[in-house]
Amino acid sequence: MYATLISASDLHRLLTQPRRDDVVVLDCGFDLTDAQAGRRHHDAGHIPSAAYVHLDDTLSGVKSGANGRHPLPDRAGFARSMAVLGVGRQTQVVAYDNAGGMFAARLWWLLRWIGHEAVAVLDGGQGAWTTAGYPLTSDPALQRPAGDLPVRDSLQRTLDYAQLRQALETGDCLVLDARSPDRYRGENETLDRMGGHIPGARNRFFRDNLGPDGRFLAPARLREAFASHLNGRAPADVVNQCGSGVTACHNLLAMEVAGLKEAALYPGSWSEWSAQPGAPVATGPNA
Repeated sequence: MYATLISASDLHRLLTQPRRDDVVVLDCGFDLTDAQAGRRHHDAGHIPSAAYVHLDDTLSGVKSGANGRHPLPDRAGFARSMAVLGVGRQTQVVAYDNAGGMFAARLWWLLRWIGHEAVAVLDGGQGAWTTAGYPLTSDPALQRPAGDLPVRDSLQRTLDYAQLRQALETGDCLVLDARSPDRYRGENETLDRMGGHIPGARNRFFRDNLGPDGRFLAPARLREAFASHLNGRAPADVVNQCGSGVTACHNLLAMEVAGLKEAALYPGSWSEWSAQPGAPVATGPNA
């Protein structure tokens, strides 16, 4: 079972083994500024057998105007959408994208959120697949029989807005913000209604989890990097957030790879926080 990352060579081996029907590959490619770009990219060429999943339609729930840009989907509804794609109790799921794992990590987190452990992100994404010499196809994914995917005890923790406000007031958590440093400082904000960050949050840009080749850093290097932010706090004290609860999952995956388990996600993230009347806002660099 692969439960964090999988290499292109290991995925190729799984897809060419006799029991390849036990593996479901899902293309999570997306562009926050062009909601149809991921589908176009998938149609032009994808890993053989991969089906496409859309961030807004499958990996997010219904927006209310105050619950963020990518609220969590209904757990049972998400399980059904995965089952339709052939995911069952024992299925190994592999998620990938062409953006360093920023969207694939969301699918990884969501499946763990409904209790499915056998899910991994393709390390290096589609680029690693093609660099290894493996082919792409424009053929549509074969229709699979629906899987039997129950909703089980969650493998991931969440805090909502009220719980996070309380935890910050009592000092019971450390918030890590996965956005780019400029957006964290309150500069160049183009996606949300105002710039800034949650007071007390520290900036851990998700792309710093990757090396120059687009693959995740080694576990020891990730542990060292996150330790500089945790400053002695336990991983279970950490609440990860970003703009809308997507790239925060990248930090959660990196923490899992590093052996820093039990950190939580604030799903609404900055897009929800900044929509709440009276929510405090900070600007500038890390304190």
